[in-house]
Amino acid sequence: MSFESLGLAPALLRALAEQGYTEPTPIQAGAIPVVLEGHDLLAAAQTGTGKTAAFALPLLQHMSTAGQTMTRRPRALILTPTRELAAQIHDNLRAYGKHLRVSSATIFGGVSMGPQIQALRRGVDIVIATPGRLVDHMQQRTLDLSGIEVLVLDEADRMLDMGFLPSLKRIISALPKQRQTLLFSATFASEIKSLAMQFMHAPREVSVTPANSVATTVSHEVHPVDASRKRDLLLHVLSQDSRRQTLVFSRTKHGADKLVKYLEQSGMRAAAIHGNKSQNARTRALSDFKSGRVTVLVATDIAARGIDIDQLPIVINFDLPMVAEDYVHRIGRTGRAGADGLALSLVSHEESGLLRDIRKLLAQDIAINEVPGFELSSPLRLDAHAPRPKQGPRQPQARPQRQGGASHRPHAHAQQNNGGGEHALGNRKRRPRGRRPAAKA
Repeated sequence: MSFESLGLAPALLRALAEQGYTEPTPIQAGAIPVVLEGHDLLAAAQTGTGKTAAFALPLLQHMSTAGQTMTRRPRALILTPTRELAAQIHDNLRAYGKHLRVSSATIFGGVSMGPQIQALRRGVDIVIATPGRLVDHMQQRTLDLSGIEVLVLDEADRMLDMGFLPSLKRIISALPKQRQTLLFSATFASEIKSLAMQFMHAPREVSVTPANSVATTVSHEVHPVDASRKRDLLLHVLSQDSRRQTLVFSRTKHGADKLVKYLEQSGMRAAAIHGNKSQNARTRALSDFKSGRVTVLVATDIAARGIDIDQLPIVINFDLPMVAEDYVHRIGRTGRAGADGLALSLVSHEESGLLRDIRKLLAQDIAINEVPGFELSSPLRLDAHAPRPKQGPRQPQARPQRQGGASHRPHAHAQQNNGGGEHALGNRKRRPRGRRPAAKA
């Protein structure tokens, strides 16, 4: 199958060809024709499957071919949980729509509303927003949603997890009843189905991955280690190849900061990204990681949304997630587009129960290899009575919109453009082994 067979406009095909994309991924092949036909869509797709292009390409085509009006109101709204993901989608739209006269702008918290208001006043076709900041604009009457023709909810499951449901309902109630709605989620969980039933009209369903599935090219490995020696073992692993880009997951923001400080003092080039960081700090950390100036990025689960990098060779779980499903989301950032990837977890005796839950979810064994010099003082227990760390009160997520999607450039939140690009789009032309270009920053 080719992109031509999906019915995309020549201007979009030209942009795809210029980027070396020739074949659509399964989610693109399944979703694009449905969207082009005007149906509501309920799509299940994991991160790294090319889902952004699955809605961005037909959306751009609709914006460029539908009857143009003289109004400055936005005609399409894309809602996403984080700043990073909003910025990534914005970049994608720009690359895909480079030959179209379609404008877009991002709206998210953590930055001044002034430039965003100016961009809206100039007029844009597509708004990419985090829910909380969008509600702020609605309250201040700086955004008119009465002209929205297409609504996209990206990573709907994560938006629900982050407590955005009240904001989503408020936003949706302000939109025209006659519109096309596209909902993308990692799974068709019951709460997602319930949400879809409330505001979608006879949606078509497309699912390309089983629930909680992982790429077959990802290898899973556990290094047992006492909690007190985790940092030393992490440094030992990272030192094996100090030039390798590595994404490290920490369970808490404070833990991420402490870990980065330790790594920097040990001579590693590291940075942290989490909700307590300023917008500029998050933007700089993500940009430095993508460009290679920083080789180790320590992230929390929510902040990692939107990190989209080709050929990320390894993801390390410094702390196992409290919820097994989050393991799948974490490691989805390696082993993309057929490339090999490694998901390495440093597991203490106290995390035995969490590891057992992950193995059960994956329905497979995970290789457990002790590192000489870092052996556990108490062995892991992977039976039904394995211990779990005590979980304190969950941090309130009432207004996580202040942590919405970061950009790769200062003030990208206010920029307009003529369209968008995603690294996990489709299958690129084959190149000789070992000569694939590095991921773009």
